[in-house]
Amino acid sequence: MSVLCRLIRRGLPSGRPSCRSVPVRRDVRGEAPLVRAASSSSPVTLTYDVFDGKGGSTPLVFLHGLFGSKSNFHSIAKSLVQRTGRKVLTVDARNHGSSPHTPALTYEAMSNDLKHLLAQLRIEKCVLIGHSMGGKTAMMTALTQPGLVERLVVVDISPTQSSTRTNFHSYIQAMQEVKISSDIPRSTARRMAEDQLRGLVKERSVRQFLLTNLVEQNGHYAWRINLEAISAHLDNIMRFPSFDTVFEGPTLFLGGASSAYISSDDYPEIQRLFPYADIQYIPDASHWIHADKPLDFISSIISFLQS
Repeated sequence: MSVLCRLIRRGLPSGRPSCRSVPVRRDVRGEAPLVRAASSSSPVTLTYDVFDGKGGSTPLVFLHGLFGSKSNFHSIAKSLVQRTGRKVLTVDARNHGSSPHTPALTYEAMSNDLKHLLAQLRIEKCVLIGHSMGGKTAMMTALTQPGLVERLVVVDISPTQSSTRTNFHSYIQAMQEVKISSDIPRSTARRMAEDQLRGLVKERSVRQFLLTNLVEQNGHYAWRINLEAISAHLDNIMRFPSFDTVFEGPTLFLGGASSAYISSDDYPEIQRLFPYADIQYIPDASHWIHADKPLDFISSIISFLQS
């Protein structure tokens, strides 16, 4: 068995799917210039990509983590369309990817953005899959509007405080200090940026992940994420709001065995808020499970959908 399971209520079988690609239909509503301001008091129109499946089952909606984007899940989405026939959406959170920039970056705001998007797309119910920050947005959505969520997958995060386990302040500082010349090839710009990140971001894989946010516009290079808003809200992003409600739908917490984001200390709160949750760990996977072990990640989701 390729996935190590820690059981709360149900154990899940595990298989290893094949990976074949399918066409992607991009629907990037309001594909943004580098920085686009939006009102902080109302939902923003999120950008997203749609991977069309031929089946009629509930669509899967992926929410990325901090510093991420909808493209983080493209290869996963293609495989899941091929394996399940379901439609899959990958979504850019506000202040990330091509979605609008706004001073607000709270879970309430991000959950409202998601609800607004699902209403726009006339999606009455979905399987919600969120990684890290996206996992907390997914949990909040399930707890505040459970009718929208048929099943919930929370990837390497728990409904608890997580700031003691992160180096995100250092990442933000490093990115803010990067200076890149104008009118140089993109490959040169990436090398310059990585050289400057190296002092505070020791792990090469993390540097490469952060560099996915480096974009060129009119010969100038900058970060497409809203570092100012992320920095201002980082402490709140590391927390999770307090809830007395519960989500009674099927739920999977999927952790990396080499990550500390879901620990046994978190189990009581997971059980309290999500009484029908299972917890699984994927061996040799870090916080970025879907990048480290994509086949095991896909296997776990498919098994969960079939349970």
